[in-house]
Amino acid sequence: MNKHLIELDGAEGGGQILRSALSLSMITGTALRIVNIRGRRSRPGLLRQHLTAVRAAVDICGAAVEGDELGSRSLTFRPGTIRGGDYRFAIGSAGSAVLVLQTLLPALLFADGPSSLAISGGTHNPLAPPADFIERSWLPLLRRMGAKVDFELLRHGFMPAGGGELLVRTTPGELQPLHLPEAGAVLSRSARALLAAIPGHVADRELEKVKRHQDWHAASAQVVRLPEDQGPGNALLLEVECEQLTLVFCAFGQSGVSAERVASQALHQADDWRRSGTSVEEHLADQLVLPMALAGGGSFTTPVASDHLLSNCAVIEAFLPVRIDCTAGQAAGQHIRITPT
Repeated sequence: MNKHLIELDGAEGGGQILRSALSLSMITGTALRIVNIRGRRSRPGLLRQHLTAVRAAVDICGAAVEGDELGSRSLTFRPGTIRGGDYRFAIGSAGSAVLVLQTLLPALLFADGPSSLAISGGTHNPLAPPADFIERSWLPLLRRMGAKVDFELLRHGFMPAGGGELLVRTTPGELQPLHLPEAGAVLSRSARALLAAIPGHVADRELEKVKRHQDWHAASAQVVRLPEDQGPGNALLLEVECEQLTLVFCAFGQSGVSAERVASQALHQADDWRRSGTSVEEHLADQLVLPMALAGGGSFTTPVASDHLLSNCAVIEAFLPVRIDCTAGQAAGQHIRITPT
């Protein structure tokens, strides 16, 4: 382990700073101290999903840790060697299993051997990317970079009950830079409405609203009925397959929100990306900079450089010998470029 310690202020960027910092601490062997964790959130400090990520990271690399308790606003993490193996972690709530996965997966790509990783919790949580985003949008790009990862969604878990489960298998390997100057032509569009213990007319109305949109009238549409014990829950997933990548946009059914409004929320996300003329939508941008930095290079365009993205870039630059430039594009959006220093 490096004797150097990196200290970060966790007020900006929410849990993203914690997740990226834990990944990078494990990979680089650099000790980490985060203060003011989630300091600007209504519920500051470590929540259950953050605590699961911290303790899982401890298991994976044999770290010494201080401050690993619910509500803690500071954390010291001194990593050991990342070990491959069979791991299983439970959040114990509907906290996002996907966000825990995104903390651990980058590190396991640098482990001393293959790994399997099972995480139970929320797989479809309005405050996090859905599992479908990981499977259909993020992981295919990591595989293009050389990552050897298999993903399986074993069980859906919605808010507030949770109970979902993800299974990932990884083999360590070197990552290669990836450049995405454009998405390329749209090859297909599809819409899926997930239902668990929710009346069928909800999905029908969501898909009807989608099909009335000029971009989506020819899209394939599917109602996916899940076992009732995986609910109650509803999610609408819009998928745009392009020549260079696939984009996934999602909105969640909520009490007091009409099915038509849910569809409008997902369509609005897709419209914003299409009008921007950029290669990567905002949420995927947040998740691409870390693997590209670990690969030593990469680039893409995205509609906006969000505070989330900029905070993540600052954390990455604190750990890795890379420079991340965010510049306004010639037409619209932001151009993100990662280069070695």
